[in-house]
Amino acid sequence: MLFRPAPPVIPGLTGNLIKITIFVFHMAEKKNLLWESAGKAGLVLGGVSIAYLLCTTLTGKVAESGHAVFLMTVVNFFLWLAKFAGCIYLMRWFMLRYSQAEPEADNAGVFRFGMLTALLSALLYSGAYLAYTSFIAPDTFDQALDILRDNPMVDSAMMSQMEQMMPKMPTIGFFMNLIWCWLFGTVLAAIFSRNIPPQNPFADQQ
Repeated sequence: MLFRPAPPVIPGLTGNLIKITIFVFHMAEKKNLLWESAGKAGLVLGGVSIAYLLCTTLTGKVAESGHAVFLMTVVNFFLWLAKFAGCIYLMRWFMLRYSQAEPEADNAGVFRFGMLTALLSALLYSGAYLAYTSFIAPDTFDQALDILRDNPMVDSAMMSQMEQMMPKMPTIGFFMNLIWCWLFGTVLAAIFSRNIPPQNPFADQQ
């Protein structure tokens, strides 16, 4: 029976491979935590915006019937104010929560979480808006078109262009909402992440 010599063992190779494997698994775990946390936060923030969309739809139906038009306008304003302040508060709360769940995350890591949260919530809300204006209430933009028809400043050529754009308005609204919500959330993430986690002013002196 022939015995083959064992391959030469490079000193330190096995230990380095183990360290690299552990590092890869650690990075994958951190990435999974980032996406999971951002997904949950985006679901809540997007849900708040969708709830606002549905509530304003109901108040709009009441106003269209001719009842309490001024009251519905006031209600819509306070609904918008509550949604605006609530989204800001929730964004900061989720960023603080992620920083506590991931102690190794620095300010840049928390910012990435906030930016990803903003993107996912924007996708959710924009998708809901597209579905609403395309299938649930396809006549959403017809009212705006009727207002333009009654406007003496709008000529026939401009009116013809607007009528041609109407079928594309749900898609245009999807991308406008997506860009606006993502940019707004990214700005919030940039502002809040400056102090999440709190920076130690004496760290450089130690």
